[in-house]
Amino acid sequence: ASVSESATLAIDAKAKALVAAGEDVIGFGAGEPDFPTPASIVEAAVEACRDPRNHKYSPAAGLPELREAIAAKTGRDSGYQVTAGQVLVTNGGKQAVEEACATLLDPGDEVLLPAPYWTTYPECIRLAGASVVEVPTTGASGFKVTVEQLEAATTGRTKLLLFVSPSNPTGAVYRPEEAREIGRWAAERGIWVLTDEIYEHLVYGDAVFSSLPALVPELADTCVIVNGVAKTYAMTGWRVGWIIGPADVVKAASNLQSHATSNVCNVAQRAALAAVSGPLDAVAEMRAVYDRRRRTIVSMLREIRGVECAEPEGAFYAFPSFEGVLGRPVGSRTPQTTLELAEIVLDEAKVAFVPGEAFGAPGYGRFSYALGDDAMVEGVTRVGKLLAG
Repeated sequence: ASVSESATLAIDAKAKALVAAGEDVIGFGAGEPDFPTPASIVEAAVEACRDPRNHKYSPAAGLPELREAIAAKTGRDSGYQVTAGQVLVTNGGKQAVEEACATLLDPGDEVLLPAPYWTTYPECIRLAGASVVEVPTTGASGFKVTVEQLEAATTGRTKLLLFVSPSNPTGAVYRPEEAREIGRWAAERGIWVLTDEIYEHLVYGDAVFSSLPALVPELADTCVIVNGVAKTYAMTGWRVGWIIGPADVVKAASNLQSHATSNVCNVAQRAALAAVSGPLDAVAEMRAVYDRRRRTIVSMLREIRGVECAEPEGAFYAFPSFEGVLGRPVGSRTPQTTLELAEIVLDEAKVAFVPGEAFGAPGYGRFSYALGDDAMVEGVTRVGKLLAG
């Protein structure tokens, strides 16, 4: 009863329900690529369906060949060398986050969570009986936390730091030297790090992705990575993620999964095997499109009266500030919060976005630009007309 619904999925569901009812709604809510899964990956799944081996239970920790391929892909993409025994295949990135928290955390532990944060993180932490210690960041700092802030928030009960780069919802990307400083601090402090690398291939301009345990080798024994195929390969619905960490942590999480869900769908695992073993050509093509949309949506949002928007360096979200809009009439109402503003925009402009309250950042809103160019331009245009009225 204490668990709140995912705000991003709730808003996406409401927008889709309105579309189903005949409304012309444009949804910026869900972080879901608008591209189809690459054909070669789909074909691997089709073949897997025909193979009777995939009609049976398989090891709870994942197909051995997929675990090997994920280990190889991790070394290829981030320079972090791991073995198959350090990999657990999960039902999407969310299960990876939940199981990592359940494995590492005990009641009474505290977790440092830089804000803004993805809506699922605090729920997984609390489900494990631990407490969330928010460490706020602002647009002025590029939505990036400093070692000084982390140190000030640390107590004798601090067990874990949740570190994300590129970030959902802000698109912030830590420079290698910034990430290295944070990793060294955590290692020296003996604080575990849970790092989410789901957007590793979606960085733009001069930004670069850095994997913490690759930058700070002494962190390897107290660091857990979560990742998956959803964003990189446009495979959100296939539900394949993974945990990478010390062998004892992975074994404990595997034990949990053996009772919770057993193995991930074998056909989806075979598709993921094709994805992580294959080239990154399709990924590069999708990233080029996201980059173009990124520049377009930021430019358009900045033209709206009262709206400020930093340029995201990664992922596929714009995170504008609506502080200059709140407190003045919008349509027939006067919103005091971005939660109220989002309701007004959906009702009157038929545009859905996620209010910043869902991410621990009142006054902001998240707009996914993982949707078609025409819909994106039309949606932001509607918002601009409503706010100018």
